[in-house]
Amino acid sequence: MGRTLLDKIWDAHTVRTEDGGRSVLYIDRQYIHEVTSPVAFAGLERRGIGVARPAQITATADHNIPTVDQHLPIAETESRRQVEALEANCAKFGIEHFGVGNPRQGIVHIIGPELGFTQPGMTIVCGDSHTSTHGALGAVAFGVGTSEVEMVFASQCIIQSKPRSMRITVDGTLRPGVEAKDVVLYIISQLTASGGTGYFIEFAGEAIRSLSMEGRMTVCNMSIECGARGGMIAPDRTTFDYLRGRERAPQGAAFDQAVARWETLYSDADAVFDKEYRFDAADIAPMITYGTNPGMGMAVDAQIPAEADPKALEYMGFKAGEKLLGKPVDYVFVGSCTNGRIEDLRRFAKLVEGRRKAQGVTAWIVPGSKGVEAAARAEGLDKVLAAAGFELRQPGCSACLAMNADKIPAGKYSVSTSNRNFEGRQGPGARTMLAGIAVAAAAAVCGRIEDPRKVFEM
Repeated sequence: MGRTLLDKIWDAHTVRTEDGGRSVLYIDRQYIHEVTSPVAFAGLERRGIGVARPAQITATADHNIPTVDQHLPIAETESRRQVEALEANCAKFGIEHFGVGNPRQGIVHIIGPELGFTQPGMTIVCGDSHTSTHGALGAVAFGVGTSEVEMVFASQCIIQSKPRSMRITVDGTLRPGVEAKDVVLYIISQLTASGGTGYFIEFAGEAIRSLSMEGRMTVCNMSIECGARGGMIAPDRTTFDYLRGRERAPQGAAFDQAVARWETLYSDADAVFDKEYRFDAADIAPMITYGTNPGMGMAVDAQIPAEADPKALEYMGFKAGEKLLGKPVDYVFVGSCTNGRIEDLRRFAKLVEGRRKAQGVTAWIVPGSKGVEAAARAEGLDKVLAAAGFELRQPGCSACLAMNADKIPAGKYSVSTSNRNFEGRQGPGARTMLAGIAVAAAAAVCGRIEDPRKVFEM
């Protein structure tokens, strides 16, 4: 019987199998940030041990940093303390650190692929649930807890039970106006927020293959929002072209040798998955969420389902059976590790070019890294945005979560291109509707929920 892509990578990294079946899994790269690393570093201190392989760890500050005036000290005490602790710990243990002001700084799940650290066939962990993003390049990547961060610090290994395998195939061609974010929101709406629990998902099919590398990252980023351990896409020419020439990727002849290895990373034709789902790309429309988890999603022009959770609707101020079209919007957030890449900013700028931000809407347009910010400015996207009434901010996690200054006030409505719409995720009492770039752009220029296919004549 053939092997899945998960089998091939997992088995190649299994040092040994413990009693009970758990794997001692070797980790190629660990990413860390300022929120989940301090306790792990403190654990090393208590035990009097060091970091086993610091060269295989990459650190950056992202969750707590402001997205304006980054040259000034961070005002919030705890945020500043965490950022300073990361810098100090990395200096002490010899870990490369991309702090505030560093030209390589950014959201950890954006700079990993952007700089070429993330490569096909790797095992990757981070004390952050959206580590699944890196699976878009054909890696086994998943989030871990603080004790596991410490375990990798100390040994470069982790003890894990191998997840079950799931394949989700999206056949056919995506319709005009439909983005990668719509694809994954549609899948989650069909599976529910717990439909992938216990599984590692491989995304496949014509519609998935048609996505850019950045679109694939968006899909894998949100694989955990249906409960999965992670998501992945087999590497192909799109992957190899994306990695070619990146700073920390293999160079020259070494790159060609790496591609020869990477080309073997796919699920065999006779591989058997524990569960399979198949969807038709023609059924996917621009999506938006109406409730308080990412599984509560629907087409932007649809009606809220009659069976929708009453508690979620009460929190959101919506009613079953009504449409969201025409509902006023207070905030629009474009950014996060889901949609903060240069492709996302290009799309948003192109859609709003020649238009104006609606009065009464606060919009935060946040690049996911200094590299994305530099590219956006070099391409003149900042000027296009400014002419339409928008400001390009500085990189960070921003309004994805309420750990920095970019918070949505209680009771206000936000259309967010981030990954979670839990109660209070963007601030206590904030009401979040997840969507893709086009739906966010339509809300930003209209001041209300609208179908981007009509607004932008797609």
